[in-house]
Amino acid sequence: MKFIFEVKIKDGYQAEDYADAWLRASAIIQQAPGARGTELHRKLDDPTQLIAIARWDSKAARDAMEATPDPRVKHIIQSAAPFVEIRLLGEYAEPEWVVYPPGQEKS
Repeated sequence: MKFIFEVKIKDGYQAEDYADAWLRASAIIQQAPGARGTELHRKLDDPTQLIAIARWDSKAARDAMEATPDPRVKHIIQSAAPFVEIRLLGEYAEPEWVVYPPGQEKS
């Protein structure tokens, strides 16, 4: 399961500042059962636009974490909130199968 978010950095703030908050919150969130990692990507032609990807074993695992949020994560998110706009792009199930070009297989 993947949860994908768009993050728009507001004027006066930089992607690196948000990345710091993302790393701190992710370190805590990744301790939750079912958490499988996070990624943050900057758009090539616009450093104020980011894509955040969180991987989970299942939607139920992600929902369980959200049902009992860690107050430290809430504090980190609230401290970054004035400087960013975050929009959920979607929740995606892992595909039943994936086709990779030769030499690019994932293990």
